[in-house]
Amino acid sequence: MANYTYLVNDIIEASENDGTEFVSYIPKMVNRVEERLTKTLDDYGLVTATSVSLPTNQNLLTLPAGTLIIKNIHIKDEGTKIALLQRTDEFINDYWPVSASTGTPKYYARKTNSQILFAPTASATYGGSIVYTVKPSALTSANQTNYYSDYCYDALFYGCMIEAMDFMKNYTVSNVYEQRYENAVTALRNQSRRTRRDDMEAPASPAGGDNPITGGN
Repeated sequence: MANYTYLVNDIIEASENDGTEFVSYIPKMVNRVEERLTKTLDDYGLVTATSVSLPTNQNLLTLPAGTLIIKNIHIKDEGTKIALLQRTDEFINDYWPVSASTGTPKYYARKTNSQILFAPTASATYGGSIVYTVKPSALTSANQTNYYSDYCYDALFYGCMIEAMDFMKNYTVSNVYEQRYENAVTALRNQSRRTRRDDMEAPASPAGGDNPITGGN
């Protein structure tokens, strides 16, 4: 299976460039492509979950480090799981203007990149869980594998070759790798869509409501 060392050698061989400056620049290439893939893909491989606790008389929660996108938040009220509904912070402030008043939380909104606001303010301490998207640990010589090296290697490699060709000012070949990268990402997106679809049902969002999945894909 591919790892960081394999990727570095792959880039050097495909570029036919083992110069010191080029090799020293490879970690930056890999990091840029990992950032690009994180922003591009909507994949369960980037999803993680952790337990949270909403403390009594509080309406703010600090998000886990590295949280990019919140997929859902659940709390438990006397054993019953409650899915909090996402709204804007303006909605939260209008809906629950007196934060000292308490109740069972029903809504949440992003307040900052590291905090969420919820309403009503918690009347007790509620345990629960948050499911969120996070960038995988970066590939380095010390961290040889991650989700991208294990499951998205084509896209990772082609993305790195775009960066390599740009470094060498070979923009014609860079465009060739850009097309290959886009094709690899399209395939990964299709794979992600398939994980959200049952073969016994028409294409649709499992969450219900508006259907963001295009028929025939």
